[in-house]
Amino acid sequence: MTWIEWYNGLDKPSWTPAPGTIGLIWQLLYPVIIVTFGFVFVQAFRKRLPWLVALPFAINLVANLSFTPIQFGLRNLPLAAVDILIVWSTILWMMFAIWKHYRLIAVAQIPYLIWVSIATTLQLAITWNN
Repeated sequence: MTWIEWYNGLDKPSWTPAPGTIGLIWQLLYPVIIVTFGFVFVQAFRKRLPWLVALPFAINLVANLSFTPIQFGLRNLPLAAVDILIVWSTILWMMFAIWKHYRLIAVAQIPYLIWVSIATTLQLAITWNN
């Protein structure tokens, strides 16, 4: 069974966006993530920013990139739910950590936070229903 057949067979809330919509939203978010995270990591490497400020960005990146293999490769809904909770909580941590250094970077995370809040709610509902 392909990943899309598996995903389509899950019991999902009625408000679940189509897979194409989910993909489009990520295509819009990833450039912002790449630029802002890249900026933070460069500033940390140049010692213009403490590594502790960059830490939630690093954790978020690993958790974000791990979600698809967990959800659609392993097809492990509980682990995917834990992973997306890590993504969501590290976005908040990132925003608080970077705020006093680069407020624009924190503000740029708002669309990411909004989308991941929706995605987290969706993932928790799917995990619960299945």
